[in-house]
Amino acid sequence: MPTKTPAHPFYERLSLVLIGLLSLGYIIIQGKEVLDPLIFGFLFAILLFPIAAFLEKKLRLPRAIACLFSIILLIAFIGGILYMVGSQISNLASDWPQLKSQVSQSLEDLKGWIQSAFHITAKKQMSYLHSTTQKIMESGTDVIGSTFGAVSSLMLFYTFILIFTFFILLYRRILINFIVWVFTDSYETIVRDIVENIQSILRQYILGLLLEMFVVACLACTAFWMIGANYPVLLGIIVALFNLIPYLGIFTALFLSTLITFATGGINPAALVAASVLGIHIVDSNFLLPTIVGSKVKLNALITFLGIILGEMIWGLSGMFLSIPIMAIFKIIFDRVESLKPWGYLLGSGLEEKKSTMKKMEPAEADKT
Repeated sequence: MPTKTPAHPFYERLSLVLIGLLSLGYIIIQGKEVLDPLIFGFLFAILLFPIAAFLEKKLRLPRAIACLFSIILLIAFIGGILYMVGSQISNLASDWPQLKSQVSQSLEDLKGWIQSAFHITAKKQMSYLHSTTQKIMESGTDVIGSTFGAVSSLMLFYTFILIFTFFILLYRRILINFIVWVFTDSYETIVRDIVENIQSILRQYILGLLLEMFVVACLACTAFWMIGANYPVLLGIIVALFNLIPYLGIFTALFLSTLITFATGGINPAALVAASVLGIHIVDSNFLLPTIVGSKVKLNALITFLGIILGEMIWGLSGMFLSIPIMAIFKIIFDRVESLKPWGYLLGSGLEEKKSTMKKMEPAEADKT
Protein backbone atom coordinates (compact mmCIF):
# COMPACT_ATOMS: atom_id res chain seq x y z
CA MET A 1 0.00 0.00 0.00
CA PRO A 2 1.63 3.30 -1.08
CA THR A 3 2.55 5.70 1.68
CA LYS A 4 1.36 9.28 1.57
CA THR A 5 4.12 11.84 1.03
CA PRO A 6 4.27 14.15 4.05
CA ALA A 7 3.59 17.81 3.37
CA HIS A 8 6.45 20.24 3.69
CA PRO A 9 6.44 22.17 6.99
CA PHE A 10 5.18 25.74 7.02
CA TYR A 11 8.56 27.37 7.68
CA GLU A 12 10.05 25.53 4.68
CA ARG A 13 7.27 26.68 2.36
CA LEU A 14 7.51 30.22 3.73
CA SER A 15 11.27 30.27 3.11
CA LEU A 16 10.77 29.15 -0.49
CA VAL A 17 8.11 31.82 -1.04
CA LEU A 18 10.37 34.55 0.38
CA ILE A 19 13.32 33.41 -1.72
CA GLY A 20 11.11 33.40 -4.80
CA LEU A 21 9.79 36.91 -4.04
CA LEU A 22 13.30 38.27 -3.48
CA SER A 23 14.53 36.70 -6.72
CA LEU A 24 11.53 38.06 -8.62
CA GLY A 25 12.05 41.53 -7.13
CA TYR A 26 15.72 41.49 -8.15
CA ILE A 27 14.81 40.52 -11.71
CA ILE A 28 12.14 43.24 -11.86
CA ILE A 29 14.56 45.92 -10.63
CA GLN A 30 17.34 44.86 -13.01
CA GLY A 31 14.97 44.53 -15.97
CA LYS A 32 13.28 47.92 -15.50
CA GLU A 33 14.58 49.34 -18.78
CA VAL A 34 12.73 46.64 -20.74
CA LEU A 35 9.85 45.64 -18.46
CA ASP A 36 8.68 49.20 -17.75
CA PRO A 37 7.86 50.20 -21.36
CA LEU A 38 6.73 46.63 -22.08
CA ILE A 39 4.00 46.76 -19.41
CA PHE A 40 2.90 50.23 -20.53
CA GLY A 41 2.76 48.88 -24.09
CA PHE A 42 0.65 45.95 -22.85
CA LEU A 43 -1.84 48.35 -21.19
CA PHE A 44 -2.07 50.58 -24.27
CA ALA A 45 -2.50 47.50 -26.47
CA ILE A 46 -5.45 46.36 -24.35
CA LEU A 47 -6.96 49.84 -24.59
CA LEU A 48 -6.51 50.06 -28.36
CA PHE A 49 -7.56 46.48 -29.14
CA PRO A 50 -11.27 47.32 -29.84
CA ILE A 51 -10.22 50.08 -32.25
CA ALA A 52 -7.76 47.82 -34.08
CA ALA A 53 -10.34 44.99 -34.24
CA PHE A 54 -12.95 47.41 -35.62
CA LEU A 55 -10.57 48.64 -38.32
CA GLU A 56 -9.74 45.05 -39.28
CA LYS A 57 -13.27 43.64 -39.37
CA LYS A 58 -15.37 46.60 -40.51
CA LEU A 59 -12.96 48.52 -42.75
CA ARG A 60 -11.05 45.40 -43.93
CA LEU A 61 -7.66 46.96 -43.23
CA PRO A 62 -4.59 44.73 -42.89
CA ARG A 63 -3.68 44.00 -39.29
CA ALA A 64 -0.43 45.97 -39.42
CA ILE A 65 -2.16 49.05 -40.89
CA ALA A 66 -4.99 48.80 -38.34
CA CYS A 67 -2.52 48.60 -35.45
CA LEU A 68 -0.51 51.51 -36.79
CA PHE A 69 -3.62 53.66 -37.28
CA SER A 70 -4.78 52.87 -33.72
CA ILE A 71 -1.45 54.07 -32.35
CA ILE A 72 -1.71 57.24 -34.45
CA LEU A 73 -5.11 57.92 -32.87
CA LEU A 74 -3.56 57.47 -29.42
CA ILE A 75 -0.75 59.90 -30.28
CA ALA A 76 -3.32 62.41 -31.59
CA PHE A 77 -5.32 62.16 -28.35
CA ILE A 78 -2.24 62.72 -26.17
CA GLY A 79 -1.09 65.48 -28.52
CA GLY A 80 -4.45 67.23 -28.11
CA ILE A 81 -4.03 67.27 -24.33
CA LEU A 82 -0.47 68.57 -24.66
CA TYR A 83 -1.68 71.24 -27.09
CA MET A 84 -4.26 72.45 -24.58
CA VAL A 85 -1.61 72.63 -21.85
CA GLY A 86 0.86 74.34 -24.19
CA SER A 87 -1.67 76.94 -25.31
CA GLN A 88 -2.44 77.81 -21.71
CA ILE A 89 1.26 78.08 -20.89
CA SER A 90 1.77 80.32 -23.93
CA ASN A 91 -1.02 82.59 -22.64
CA LEU A 92 0.79 82.64 -19.31
CA ALA A 93 4.02 83.63 -21.08
CA SER A 94 2.31 86.35 -23.13
CA ASP A 95 1.24 88.06 -19.92
CA TRP A 96 4.83 88.11 -18.65
CA PRO A 97 5.06 91.89 -17.89
CA GLN A 98 1.88 91.81 -15.82
CA LEU A 99 2.92 88.51 -14.29
CA LYS A 100 6.31 89.94 -13.31
CA SER A 101 4.71 92.86 -11.47
CA GLN A 102 2.25 90.53 -9.73
CA VAL A 103 5.06 88.23 -8.65
CA SER A 104 7.04 91.18 -7.29
CA GLN A 105 4.03 92.42 -5.35
CA SER A 106 3.27 88.92 -4.05
CA LEU A 107 6.88 88.48 -2.94
CA GLU A 108 6.77 91.79 -1.10
CA ASP A 109 3.60 90.69 0.68
CA LEU A 110 5.19 87.35 1.50
CA LYS A 111 8.33 89.03 2.89
CA GLY A 112 6.19 91.24 5.08
CA TRP A 113 4.22 88.26 6.37
CA ILE A 114 7.41 86.30 7.13
CA GLN A 115 8.89 89.28 8.92
CA SER A 116 5.79 89.73 11.10
CA ALA A 117 5.26 86.01 11.74
CA PHE A 118 8.83 84.74 12.19
CA HIS A 119 10.66 88.03 12.98
CA ILE A 120 13.10 87.58 10.09
CA THR A 121 14.04 90.90 8.55
CA ALA A 122 13.75 91.51 4.83
CA LYS A 123 17.53 91.94 4.60
CA LYS A 124 18.14 88.46 5.98
CA GLN A 125 15.54 87.01 3.63
CA MET A 126 17.16 88.64 0.59
CA SER A 127 20.60 87.47 1.74
CA TYR A 128 19.43 83.88 1.99
CA LEU A 129 17.65 84.12 -1.38
CA HIS A 130 20.76 85.59 -3.03
CA SER A 131 23.02 82.82 -1.70
CA THR A 132 20.57 80.14 -2.89
CA THR A 133 20.35 81.72 -6.35
CA GLN A 134 24.16 81.91 -6.54
CA LYS A 135 24.47 78.19 -5.79
CA ILE A 136 21.92 77.35 -8.47
CA MET A 137 23.73 79.49 -11.06
CA GLU A 138 27.07 77.86 -10.21
CA SER A 139 25.62 74.42 -10.86
CA GLY A 140 23.76 75.58 -13.96
CA THR A 141 25.87 73.51 -16.37
CA ASP A 142 25.22 70.32 -14.46
CA VAL A 143 21.50 71.08 -14.29
CA ILE A 144 21.30 71.66 -18.05
CA GLY A 145 23.24 68.48 -18.78
CA SER A 146 21.12 66.34 -16.49
CA THR A 147 17.92 67.91 -17.87
CA PHE A 148 18.98 67.14 -21.46
CA GLY A 149 19.81 63.57 -20.49
CA ALA A 150 16.47 63.14 -18.72
CA VAL A 151 14.52 64.48 -21.73
CA SER A 152 16.43 62.18 -24.10
CA SER A 153 15.77 59.15 -21.89
CA LEU A 154 12.10 60.10 -21.63
CA MET A 155 11.68 60.36 -25.40
CA LEU A 156 13.40 56.99 -25.86
CA PHE A 157 11.10 55.51 -23.19
CA TYR A 158 7.98 56.78 -25.01
CA THR A 159 9.30 55.44 -28.31
CA PHE A 160 9.77 51.98 -26.79
CA ILE A 161 6.21 52.10 -25.42
CA LEU A 162 4.80 52.78 -28.90
CA ILE A 163 6.94 50.04 -30.46
CA PHE A 164 5.87 47.48 -27.84
CA THR A 165 2.22 48.55 -28.23
CA PHE A 166 2.39 47.99 -31.98
CA PHE A 167 3.99 44.55 -31.75
CA ILE A 168 1.67 43.35 -28.97
CA LEU A 169 -1.34 44.39 -31.05
CA LEU A 170 0.16 42.82 -34.16
CA TYR A 171 1.04 39.46 -32.59
CA ARG A 172 -1.77 39.30 -30.00
CA ARG A 173 -3.14 36.02 -31.34
CA ILE A 174 0.26 34.34 -31.11
CA LEU A 175 0.74 35.61 -27.55
CA ILE A 176 -2.68 34.40 -26.38
CA ASN A 177 -2.25 30.99 -28.02
CA PHE A 178 1.18 30.68 -26.40
CA ILE A 179 -0.25 31.40 -22.94
CA VAL A 180 -2.98 28.81 -23.45
CA TRP A 181 -0.57 26.26 -24.94
CA VAL A 182 1.84 26.48 -21.99
CA PHE A 183 -0.77 24.90 -19.71
CA THR A 184 -2.41 21.50 -20.11
CA ASP A 185 -5.77 21.06 -21.82
CA SER A 186 -7.55 20.68 -18.47
CA TYR A 187 -6.67 24.30 -17.61
CA GLU A 188 -7.54 25.80 -21.00
CA THR A 189 -10.96 27.07 -19.88
CA ILE A 190 -9.52 28.72 -16.77
CA VAL A 191 -6.62 30.29 -18.69
CA ARG A 192 -8.91 31.74 -21.36
CA ASP A 193 -11.24 33.06 -18.65
CA ILE A 194 -8.27 34.76 -16.93
CA VAL A 195 -7.05 36.29 -20.20
CA GLU A 196 -10.50 37.61 -21.12
CA ASN A 197 -11.10 39.06 -17.65
CA ILE A 198 -7.69 40.74 -17.60
CA GLN A 199 -8.45 42.43 -20.92
CA SER A 200 -11.94 43.49 -19.85
CA ILE A 201 -11.08 44.78 -16.36
CA LEU A 202 -7.91 46.62 -17.41
CA ARG A 203 -9.71 48.26 -20.32
CA GLN A 204 -12.52 49.37 -18.00
CA TYR A 205 -9.95 50.60 -15.49
CA ILE A 206 -8.08 52.74 -18.03
CA LEU A 207 -11.30 54.16 -19.49
CA GLY A 208 -12.49 54.83 -15.93
CA LEU A 209 -9.30 56.77 -15.20
CA LEU A 210 -9.80 58.88 -18.32
CA LEU A 211 -13.42 59.56 -17.39
CA GLU A 212 -12.41 60.44 -13.84
CA MET A 213 -9.72 62.79 -15.18
CA PHE A 214 -12.29 64.53 -17.40
CA VAL A 215 -14.79 64.97 -14.54
CA VAL A 216 -12.10 66.28 -12.17
CA ALA A 217 -10.89 68.72 -14.86
CA CYS A 218 -14.43 70.05 -15.34
CA LEU A 219 -14.98 70.43 -11.58
CA ALA A 220 -11.61 72.14 -11.08
CA CYS A 221 -12.02 74.54 -14.03
CA THR A 222 -15.52 75.49 -12.82
CA ALA A 223 -14.36 76.04 -9.24
CA PHE A 224 -11.34 78.14 -10.27
CA TRP A 225 -13.48 80.18 -12.66
CA MET A 226 -16.02 80.90 -9.91
CA ILE A 227 -13.21 81.91 -7.54
CA GLY A 228 -11.83 84.29 -10.15
CA ALA A 229 -8.38 82.72 -10.30
CA ASN A 230 -6.19 83.48 -13.29
CA TYR A 231 -5.76 80.72 -15.90
CA PRO A 232 -8.52 78.39 -14.58
CA VAL A 233 -8.21 75.99 -17.52
CA LEU A 234 -4.47 75.50 -16.99
CA LEU A 235 -4.97 74.91 -13.26
CA GLY A 236 -7.84 72.50 -13.93
CA ILE A 237 -5.76 70.46 -16.37
CA ILE A 238 -2.85 70.35 -13.88
CA VAL A 239 -5.14 69.07 -11.12
CA ALA A 240 -6.70 66.46 -13.42
CA LEU A 241 -3.38 65.17 -14.77
CA PHE A 242 -1.67 64.84 -11.40
CA ASN A 243 -4.83 63.29 -9.98
CA LEU A 244 -3.95 60.20 -12.04
CA ILE A 245 -1.22 59.45 -9.47
CA PRO A 246 -3.13 57.73 -6.65
CA TYR A 247 -2.97 59.29 -3.18
CA LEU A 248 0.27 61.24 -3.77
CA GLY A 249 -0.62 63.20 -6.92
CA ILE A 250 -2.98 65.50 -5.03
CA PHE A 251 -0.07 67.04 -3.10
CA THR A 252 1.77 67.90 -6.33
CA ALA A 253 -1.40 69.34 -7.87
CA LEU A 254 -2.07 71.34 -4.70
CA PHE A 255 1.46 72.76 -4.68
CA LEU A 256 1.56 73.71 -8.38
CA SER A 257 -1.93 75.23 -8.54
CA THR A 258 -1.39 77.21 -5.35
CA LEU A 259 2.04 78.42 -6.51
CA ILE A 260 0.75 79.59 -9.91
CA THR A 261 -2.23 81.34 -8.33
CA PHE A 262 -0.02 82.99 -5.72
CA ALA A 263 2.32 84.24 -8.44
CA THR A 264 -0.51 85.61 -10.59
CA GLY A 265 -3.08 86.74 -8.04
CA GLY A 266 -1.79 86.93 -4.49
CA ILE A 267 -2.32 85.19 -1.17
CA ASN A 268 -6.13 85.26 -0.92
CA PRO A 269 -6.86 83.64 -4.32
CA ALA A 270 -4.10 81.09 -3.64
CA ALA A 271 -5.77 80.12 -0.36
CA LEU A 272 -9.14 79.73 -2.10
CA VAL A 273 -7.57 77.61 -4.85
CA ALA A 274 -5.88 75.40 -2.25
CA ALA A 275 -9.20 74.92 -0.45
CA SER A 276 -10.92 74.11 -3.77
CA VAL A 277 -8.31 71.50 -4.66
CA LEU A 278 -8.72 69.83 -1.28
CA GLY A 279 -12.52 69.89 -1.67
CA ILE A 280 -12.33 68.36 -5.15
CA HIS A 281 -9.98 65.70 -3.79
CA ILE A 282 -12.48 64.81 -1.06
CA VAL A 283 -15.29 64.50 -3.60
CA ASP A 284 -13.08 62.47 -5.92
CA SER A 285 -11.84 60.09 -3.20
CA ASN A 286 -15.25 59.42 -1.67
CA PHE A 287 -17.54 59.48 -4.71
CA LEU A 288 -15.84 59.59 -8.12
CA LEU A 289 -12.98 57.15 -7.54
CA PRO A 290 -15.05 54.37 -5.90
CA THR A 291 -17.87 54.74 -8.45
CA ILE A 292 -15.91 55.15 -11.69
CA VAL A 293 -12.61 53.34 -11.02
CA GLY A 294 -12.81 51.42 -7.74
CA SER A 295 -15.67 49.19 -8.87
CA LYS A 296 -13.53 47.93 -11.77
CA VAL A 297 -10.41 46.68 -9.95
CA LYS A 298 -12.01 45.78 -6.56
CA LEU A 299 -8.83 46.30 -4.50
CA ASN A 300 -8.93 47.43 -0.88
CA ALA A 301 -7.32 50.73 0.09
CA LEU A 302 -4.61 49.21 2.32
CA ILE A 303 -3.25 46.89 -0.38
CA THR A 304 -3.53 49.68 -2.96
CA PHE A 305 -1.52 52.11 -0.83
CA LEU A 306 1.15 49.48 -0.05
CA GLY A 307 1.37 48.61 -3.74
CA ILE A 308 1.86 52.27 -4.68
CA ILE A 309 4.67 52.64 -2.13
CA LEU A 310 6.40 49.46 -3.32
CA GLY A 311 5.96 50.51 -6.95
CA GLU A 312 7.60 53.87 -6.25
CA MET A 313 10.47 52.15 -4.41
CA ILE A 314 11.07 49.74 -7.30
CA TRP A 315 10.38 51.77 -10.45
CA GLY A 316 9.76 55.33 -9.29
CA LEU A 317 6.91 57.32 -10.83
CA SER A 318 6.04 54.71 -13.46
CA GLY A 319 5.86 52.09 -10.71
CA MET A 320 3.18 54.17 -8.98
CA PHE A 321 1.11 54.21 -12.17
CA LEU A 322 1.53 50.50 -12.86
CA SER A 323 1.02 49.20 -9.32
CA ILE A 324 -2.79 49.14 -9.42
CA PRO A 325 -3.14 47.43 -12.86
CA ILE A 326 -0.52 44.82 -11.90
CA MET A 327 -2.27 44.09 -8.61
CA ALA A 328 -5.58 43.83 -10.47
CA ILE A 329 -4.02 41.20 -12.77
CA PHE A 330 -2.76 39.23 -9.76
CA LYS A 331 -6.20 39.37 -8.15
CA ILE A 332 -7.87 38.00 -11.30
CA ILE A 333 -5.40 35.11 -11.34
CA PHE A 334 -5.67 34.45 -7.59
CA ASP A 335 -9.49 34.40 -7.69
CA ARG A 336 -9.51 31.66 -10.33
CA VAL A 337 -6.84 29.33 -8.92
CA GLU A 338 -8.15 27.31 -5.99
CA SER A 339 -4.93 27.26 -3.98
CA LEU A 340 -4.44 31.04 -4.42
CA LYS A 341 -7.97 32.19 -3.53
CA PRO A 342 -6.96 33.34 0.00
CA TRP A 343 -4.49 35.78 -1.59
CA GLY A 344 -7.21 37.05 -3.91
CA TYR A 345 -9.44 37.60 -0.88
CA LEU A 346 -6.60 39.53 0.83
CA LEU A 347 -6.28 41.86 -2.17
CA GLY A 348 -10.03 42.36 -2.53
CA SER A 349 -12.40 44.79 -0.87
CA GLY A 350 -14.51 42.11 0.82
CA LEU A 351 -17.60 42.94 -1.26
CA GLU A 352 -17.37 39.65 -3.15
CA GLU A 353 -17.72 37.63 0.05
CA LYS A 354 -20.69 39.75 1.13
CA LYS A 355 -22.44 39.21 -2.21
CA SER A 356 -21.83 35.45 -2.14
CA THR A 357 -23.15 35.28 1.45
CA MET A 358 -26.29 37.16 0.45
CA LYS A 359 -26.85 34.76 -2.45
CA LYS A 360 -26.53 31.78 -0.11
CA MET A 361 -29.01 33.31 2.33
CA GLU A 362 -31.68 33.99 -0.31
CA PRO A 363 -32.63 30.31 -0.94
CA ALA A 364 -32.74 29.65 2.80
CA GLU A 365 -35.07 32.58 3.38
CA ALA A 366 -37.22 31.44 0.48
CA ASP A 367 -37.55 27.97 2.06
CA LYS A 368 -38.77 29.52 5.32
CA THR A 369 -41.53 31.32 3.49
